[in-house]
Amino acid sequence: MQFDLDLGIAILERTPLILKAWLQDLPDEWVHADEGEGTWSAYDILGHFIHGEHTDWILRARIILSDREDKTFEPFDRYAQFDQSQGKTLAELLDTFAKLRAENLAALRGFALDADDYIKPGVHPELGPVNLGQLLSTWVVHDLNHLAHIAQVMARQYKDAVGPWQAYLDIL
Repeated sequence: MQFDLDLGIAILERTPLILKAWLQDLPDEWVHADEGEGTWSAYDILGHFIHGEHTDWILRARIILSDREDKTFEPFDRYAQFDQSQGKTLAELLDTFAKLRAENLAALRGFALDADDYIKPGVHPELGPVNLGQLLSTWVVHDLNHLAHIAQVMARQYKDAVGPWQAYLDIL
């Protein structure tokens, strides 16, 4: 499937709603559970989403769409959420994410993109040449990837508790 803005936005606008419905008022044992050192909890992933709203998707789209000669993106700190989320409640993170995502989707819609815009180039600091269509497609898949990640981390909390049913549960 080629990138389609309306189909992409259909996913992107639902992610904050999904997270709020899923995580709000859950016991901390679910929200903060991880799989050990160096792994992420649902809380950490939510913080990662927020950091991306601040420093990744729309900023990089603006670079691609700009008249700048150098279209190299700033490196993205994939672990910034560990400092930036400290001391914040889950409710604060959910509200912040919903607000930022709504603002970024309004900006995206405001670009009034056409087919030619999707092939405009940018430069990822590690991956090299990319284009706007790839960036926007990645934003959608990134959301889906981390929603699956949250499900996996949470499911694995009961890995041993399910006993022999592990054989039927691919998520484990």
